[in-house]
Amino acid sequence: MTLTLGTVLSAEGIDPRNALVIRHAYVVHADGTPGIHADSTEDEILRYTSAQAVGSFPRTPTDRWLVFLPESGRRARFWGVIRNHGEVANDGSIRTFNLERTDLLQEYVGRLVIGWAAPLAWYVHGTTASAYPVRELADAAAPRFPGFENLRLDYPTLQAVMRDRRYATWRTALSSVAGIYVITDLRDGRNYVGKADGAENICQRWSTYASNGHGDNVELRDLDPTSFRFSLLRVFDPSTPQQVINRAESHYKRALDSVRHGLNGG
Repeated sequence: MTLTLGTVLSAEGIDPRNALVIRHAYVVHADGTPGIHADSTEDEILRYTSAQAVGSFPRTPTDRWLVFLPESGRRARFWGVIRNHGEVANDGSIRTFNLERTDLLQEYVGRLVIGWAAPLAWYVHGTTASAYPVRELADAAAPRFPGFENLRLDYPTLQAVMRDRRYATWRTALSSVAGIYVITDLRDGRNYVGKADGAENICQRWSTYASNGHGDNVELRDLDPTSFRFSLLRVFDPSTPQQVINRAESHYKRALDSVRHGLNGG
């Protein structure tokens, strides 16, 4: 069974009869008016879409427009859904519409690629586009790595970072450092301070937590890891002498009082 745009719309509760589907082209118009290009901003694309030539656009277009941007051949990549609030101007040659980008189908933006039927009409009704085949549905991009000092991971996110190919760059970053980390049990606020001291890096150490929830630490074995939050306190080059890392670990255990009032054993 071929996956089509109609399949996607149906799954998301969008009626194709109430949709207009647009495929922009990267061109300069015959009158010299610039179009859009691969680096156009959201405002530029909205402004460009809002101006439609009289006679070449539906007389009463629906209020929901699905916009695609061109790729090689007849491929088109999904840009977003626009809500049409109506025509606001008509100078006899150009009709101008009041448009607003929405969050509909947000999870497909930049990921969904369809094959556009020949000839390459720049717009079609949703009922026509429903038959267009889905050529690609790319993995959602992972968030940008926030930096070691800003890393705060709940347990499900930690598991994703350690297993999902979308987070490959995160794993590369975490593999490049040793360091001191803290696990906070969000149910009661108690902390566990641990280390990756060069024999293993942060990525390797945290992979163990992602696998079994407790990282082979006796103090954590009987706790539910779904309430854990993982953060980095300090990072070191993997070649840092072990005694330096040990001193830093001891410092943070004292500073956070994680032995007497936390999850570190005595």
